[in-house]
Amino acid sequence: MPEEVLHTPQACDDALSRAFGFLGKRWNGLIIGVLTTGPASFSGLRRAVGGISDSVLSDRLTELTAAGLVHRDVDPGPPVAVTYALTGAGAALMPVLDQLTAWARAHLPAGGCTEEQRAG
Repeated sequence: MPEEVLHTPQACDDALSRAFGFLGKRWNGLIIGVLTTGPASFSGLRRAVGGISDSVLSDRLTELTAAGLVHRDVDPGPPVAVTYALTGAGAALMPVLDQLTAWARAHLPAGGCTEEQRAG
């Protein structure tokens, strides 16, 4: 009879689960990626992300702000101007996003952005 092989049960990593649950939510990673180049207005983010509705972008920015990754700055004007920027916690994701980008370029087929989105 073959000897019984004991396996260590696999466990879910709670922190990794939370990270992918949040960053894997459609648009969140892209919004953070756009903001790595500097602050942006709502319309600037909408153009850069492309394909996102105003209501979804608003919802995602609210989530990112509540999570402490994005700061919303309101200049009362006139005219009123709202810009979004990464916080320290959001900026701490930059090395991870850079590595993920390099991995995707090496291992996944192209086609995630339109030509207009790539041009900025």
